[in-house]
Amino acid sequence: MILDKLENASRYFEVVPRFDQVMNWLAVTDVTSLPAGTEVLEKGKLLVKVLDVNGKLEEDCLFETHNEFIDIQIPITGAESMGWKAKEACHHVDKPYDASIDMALYREKATTMANVQPSEFIVFFPEDAHQPGIADPNAGYRKLIVKTRVIC
Repeated sequence: MILDKLENASRYFEVVPRFDQVMNWLAVTDVTSLPAGTEVLEKGKLLVKVLDVNGKLEEDCLFETHNEFIDIQIPITGAESMGWKAKEACHHVDKPYDASIDMALYREKATTMANVQPSEFIVFFPEDAHQPGIADPNAGYRKLIVKTRVIC
């Protein structure tokens, strides 16, 4: 897991595949005026989901893991808390891994909480179970979820 400010993103270009492409796209895109949906930046390798969501209570948020993609999550208009736990320590399976959506879901308790602000990003690798979406249930906000394929 990596948590940092967007202004420091270039420090991670060697670590996170195609992160430079994401930052170049963000530099020329007004994400506040985009409709919610998916922007494919490189077919099968890199996409950005533009989401308008309402926050949820921690107990209403499941942990997720991915095998094929790295998640880069970027809150745009509101802060979001996200739980973290090592994937190998997750044992309470809610939905087993589904390769068609590259996701497994778990009911777990976070070992670490990260509060991610607008102008910050968080990166979750395949070994990172993560619990996104924790925020005020009465407040809506916009966020980006970037999916970049793991390079083998």
